[in-house]
Amino acid sequence: MGWHIHKFGGTSLFDSERIANAGRLLVSAHETQGTRIAVVVSAMGGVTNELIRLAETASQHGNDYPKALEKLQERITQVCSELLEDPKGVIEFVRHQIGNLREILRGVELAGTCPPSTLDLVSGHGEVWSSAMLQAWLTEKGLDAVWLDAREVLVVQQENTGPSVCWEETERNFARWMDSFAGEFLVITGFVARDPSGTITTLRRNGSDFSASIFGKLLKAESITIWTDVDGVLSADPRQVPEAITVEELTYSEAIELAFFGAKVLHPQTMGPAVELGIPILIRNSQNVEARGTWIRAQTKGERSFDLKSAVKGISSIDNIALLNLEGSGMIGVPGIASRLFTALHQVGVSVTMISQASSEHSICVAIPFDRRHEACAAVEAAFVLELAHGQVQSIDVSGPFSILAVVGDDMVETSGVAAKLFSTLGRSGINVRAIAQGSSERNISAVVDQEQAARALRSTHAGFYLADRTISVGLIGPGLVGAELLHQLKTQEESLHRTQHIDLRVRGITNSTRMLLDDQGIPVERWREPFERQSRDANMELFADHIQAGHLPHSVILDCSASPRVAEHYASWLERGIHVITPNKLANTDRLEKYRRLRELGDRVSARYLYEATVGAGLPVISTLRELIRTGDRVRRIEGVLSGTLSYLLGRFTGREPFSAIVAEAERRGFMEPDPRDDLSGLDVARKAVILGREFGLDLELEHVPVDTLVPEALADCDDAKRFLAGLPKFDDEKEMLRQTAEKGGKLLRYGAVIEADGRVEVGLRQVLPDHPFATIRPGDNIIAFTTDRYSEDPLIVQGPGAGPEVTAAGVFGDLLRLASSLGEPL
Repeated sequence: MGWHIHKFGGTSLFDSERIANAGRLLVSAHETQGTRIAVVVSAMGGVTNELIRLAETASQHGNDYPKALEKLQERITQVCSELLEDPKGVIEFVRHQIGNLREILRGVELAGTCPPSTLDLVSGHGEVWSSAMLQAWLTEKGLDAVWLDAREVLVVQQENTGPSVCWEETERNFARWMDSFAGEFLVITGFVARDPSGTITTLRRNGSDFSASIFGKLLKAESITIWTDVDGVLSADPRQVPEAITVEELTYSEAIELAFFGAKVLHPQTMGPAVELGIPILIRNSQNVEARGTWIRAQTKGERSFDLKSAVKGISSIDNIALLNLEGSGMIGVPGIASRLFTALHQVGVSVTMISQASSEHSICVAIPFDRRHEACAAVEAAFVLELAHGQVQSIDVSGPFSILAVVGDDMVETSGVAAKLFSTLGRSGINVRAIAQGSSERNISAVVDQEQAARALRSTHAGFYLADRTISVGLIGPGLVGAELLHQLKTQEESLHRTQHIDLRVRGITNSTRMLLDDQGIPVERWREPFERQSRDANMELFADHIQAGHLPHSVILDCSASPRVAEHYASWLERGIHVITPNKLANTDRLEKYRRLRELGDRVSARYLYEATVGAGLPVISTLRELIRTGDRVRRIEGVLSGTLSYLLGRFTGREPFSAIVAEAERRGFMEPDPRDDLSGLDVARKAVILGREFGLDLELEHVPVDTLVPEALADCDDAKRFLAGLPKFDDEKEMLRQTAEKGGKLLRYGAVIEADGRVEVGLRQVLPDHPFATIRPGDNIIAFTTDRYSEDPLIVQGPGAGPEVTAAGVFGDLLRLASSLGEPL
């Protein structure tokens, strides 16, 4: 019958409930796997650190260690009492051990020092206690569990690189011990061992993992399961990358690379014995048994993938790095330069983490610990003193602090685009790469970045490889009628977009003119109002943009649903930073011609896009239709249309049955009008749309040069309050009624529209149309735009539909957002 090894860390054995949980997991594994179980046990969480602190306190003649030791005994005793039905035997065992420990600490206090061998003896007690408790629990459940003190069989030699197993002696000891074993469960103390002289020692930090690997090899185990407090090996450090995911499978090589670059789940050295025999290692969460965990094997079971996301298994980093750069023309073609550099560093005990050398051999750069940079530089200067004196080596300099970012994955080999993805992602996030390195195995690509940018680099790189290409950080300005409706539409389509198109829209900021709400993980759009009221802070457009342009998300967009000229002033700077801009706000596109041209030029030149379909026709495809006509080589002769949904509604309803002012008041209540009704009635809104369309097909139009026939009574033109304006409007109902009757007598209807000619002439105003004219047949609130072109010269191309109201305007913005998302999914 084969063996399966299980190892429980300190967090999985923190108290009686967790120890019992570990026992239940072992019983379940035994029943499921039908094999014998060996369990390697760490100390209860915090016990080893407390034992080390006791030894240090005693060596410094501290007088509080006896009381601290007593508290530790109370903790162990309480856990035993809670865990076991009959705890007396284990409690007596612990009491006896504590007594011995007290004598050892008294000796340390008298000597005023705690040698390493004594510290090993003291610090290894925790594993002895926890393993004794777990063995007693299993026995009480009627299971045949035998306790093995690893110090009886495991022999290690302490070397410069750490503990090295004396395999011949250990295997002999273990075989002799196993001759008398006939149980189903073997409970083994982790962390502890002895040296060839018989002195108690430890396997140092991560020692219990090492113990599991050692006993896995001794037992020729079928698998090793490491129970910890995380769901497996994560794609990045979750403290720095909240979006990190559990990696299902890793090869030994990938796990070693990730561990070297800071992944905390396994230490590279601890895997050695398991790697020798090819024993699979499974990392699981003892507090979340539903999680499948991470398998670490010689080769992953899945088919090899050449997909970028699948090829990269993890992203990790090392901080506190310095770069030492050796440069000189006298180095070119001279053999032994690198050897002398590494010899100089070795002589002062400085390890090299990364090497980067230009093919010209003009320079060589190495990454070293930041706190050893000065002695490293001095050692290298001494080694090359003659070359420096003769100018063969121009400079030896050291800089930092830096961090090394590593992208790891066996399947990166021959997978094209990994390096391109890495460096384009870092570049888009504004992160400068100081040095790079990649081995011919292509298992690891390393990039050195400024340490202050390391967290941003890690998050942005992780997002670049693990998040959908269409993951977008969204900021909304102006949560009024249109903005609120847009949030509603985003919510209703959220699940469908994610499922069918892999579009992940994360609304991370909402702001109006005075208050803003920011949330790193995303604002719940279905209930944004409550947090906006309670948690918002003073609005600051710079901070808002900084937050939306999150380095850990691939793309960012600001949706401006305001009518603010101050917001429009920021568009250029946002585009330059790489933030996409989408807006129904007409102010930017009707500002001075040179400003408009700059926005268009930025939208074409930089990586960010500037989209404004909803500025004309709300949700209708007016601008996109015009662009397609031009893009396909057609020439526009004339554009005419009813461009204001509001005025279309007002004049469509103005049949003589009710006064004009009442219709205006109703439109205002229904949200069809601009915040200032005069913007609609003055014709200024139509004029802006005419300028936008004219500029779109190449006309150099300025808003101030467009003649406008206003519907605002002259007496109310200077009214500075919207409510007072609406209150004063009924006085002029007779005037409007006369205009209607005049048109009616001629068999015509009133419509308010614009005409833009290819020669630059623009007319905006009230016009009378016959009942069979396309403009006469539209429903109140509709827009209609007719494009007369070379191809559509006799029958104009007509776009018609609703052109007013928050629903259709929000839909226009949403449409632009989806167009943006679709374009972001294109290959590099």
